[in-house]
Amino acid sequence: MGLLLRWVVAFILLAATFNPTEWNYTTWAMTHYADQLPMAVLLGLLLTIGYIIYLRATLRSIGGFGMFLVLAVIAALIWVLYDYKMLDLHNPTMNTWIALLALSIVLGIGLSWSHIRRMLSGQYDIDDVDE
Repeated sequence: MGLLLRWVVAFILLAATFNPTEWNYTTWAMTHYADQLPMAVLLGLLLTIGYIIYLRATLRSIGGFGMFLVLAVIAALIWVLYDYKMLDLHNPTMNTWIALLALSIVLGIGLSWSHIRRMLSGQYDIDDVDE
């Protein structure tokens, strides 16, 4: 359940920042930047904090190469679905949602990697802490 929750939060973070609807931070901030600057800055900082948490944890757990591998597997899956005509990539709105889904999977796996590794191997990861 923890893996699913981490993925959902990553998807919400990405979709709140940008999505093809009008309900996202980017569209709202560009529209209301002049009259609601303090709120735009506050929300931007909160989103930035969320990205820092997810990106730092992902880079520490699976690294840049691991992020590339997860994204490559997702891209190959999308290619297979497209090749079998199960997915239409001619719709820009659908492509945006697919990209958000793919990136959220990468961030969700990155944040959950210690739990995934423990489930697969039965061993815990412990960070070295200097005292």
